[in-house]
Amino acid sequence: MIKFALIKERKTPPDRRVVFSPEKLQELQQKFPEAAFKVESSDIRIFSDEAYRKAGFEVTDDVSDCEVMLGVKEVPLPALIPNKKYFFFSHTIKKQPYNRDLLREILKNNIELYDHEVIVKENGARLIGFGRYAGLVGAYNGFRGIGLKEGLFELPKAEELPDLNAICAELDKIEIPPIKIVLTGSGKVARGAKEILDHLGIKQVGVEEYLKKDFTEPVYCLIDVLDYNKRKDAKVLNNKDFYKHPEEYESDFMRFARVSDMFIAGHFYGDGAPVFFNAEDAKSPDFKIKYISDISCDINEPIASTIRPSTIAEPFYGYDAENEMEVDFRERDSILVMAVDNLPCELPKDASEGFGEMFLKHVIPAFFNDDADNVLKRAQMTSGGKLTTKFSYLEDYVKGEAINQED
Repeated sequence: MIKFALIKERKTPPDRRVVFSPEKLQELQQKFPEAAFKVESSDIRIFSDEAYRKAGFEVTDDVSDCEVMLGVKEVPLPALIPNKKYFFFSHTIKKQPYNRDLLREILKNNIELYDHEVIVKENGARLIGFGRYAGLVGAYNGFRGIGLKEGLFELPKAEELPDLNAICAELDKIEIPPIKIVLTGSGKVARGAKEILDHLGIKQVGVEEYLKKDFTEPVYCLIDVLDYNKRKDAKVLNNKDFYKHPEEYESDFMRFARVSDMFIAGHFYGDGAPVFFNAEDAKSPDFKIKYISDISCDINEPIASTIRPSTIAEPFYGYDAENEMEVDFRERDSILVMAVDNLPCELPKDASEGFGEMFLKHVIPAFFNDDADNVLKRAQMTSGGKLTTKFSYLEDYVKGEAINQED
């Protein structure tokens, strides 16, 4: 028998998501009767304590007798229980300075840390995450921002709506002007954003048509790394070459910036890759983008206008390209920027249900089949008070040396 706990989220601002909904937990219990579950009492979770009780689970303030702790966000240092297995997004794998003490405490307390972000297939592709929901909410927010900036329509905040169906119902009430939208990415985030564009009935067009034609209806173009980057030596190779040798490439994004009104950034930006556009590019009279929904939200890096993350409370700001500074997003010549860095929090019910489905499918079986596919082994960052071999590159970070300031 393995005892699992759904732990209370204690981070500020509060996060209402959870690894398993009551219904998904019931399904898990039926599939794996040798698993026992406790739910740590929480007054902020999207599913109430009572909902878990009704589903047949013990809700308590004390989960210290459980072996495996399942959470979403970082656990505050005082709440960590020594000698346990913890699953959560630790935000340490890129040597984020603000979580160095967290990793130190985990090692000190002989905690086995499994980071959701590194629960991956053998080829490195992620098995679980909230990417789809970031894409859905990020695209919705982008259109909400256009409505507010241009006085065209008013959409409610996503966090005020109960679920994805309600978001889609709100989108059904608006009409999108004949704008051209460029969407970057090939993963779950981009696919989530694409769901919103498709729900709105916006036509998808290919790269050549998008770049050369004018349209009397809204259209979008979904582009991948070789559409917006080109090799410096003009050779035409494949995606694998780009990921292996990003330094051999330069940005070709301006060809899209010249003809686009809206940019939805759903890509993953890797170290050493060319920027999309810099501050000088944004000053160019050829730069036509007026609205940017930066779901990827890499600060001061590939997208010059993303100068800070925005918040769920205040999701929009304006970027004055001429002066390279933040202004009110309603200012006529400003670029509207949406750069919320915790978008799935705005759709906690759907995000939790989707996450639980993936976790049940890909992670829970590993506890009962002797980790046959090495899912747990690949995701384990710490063991016996030390970093595992795969994560030994974090040694200098833990010691406080050579900190990489990227997040």
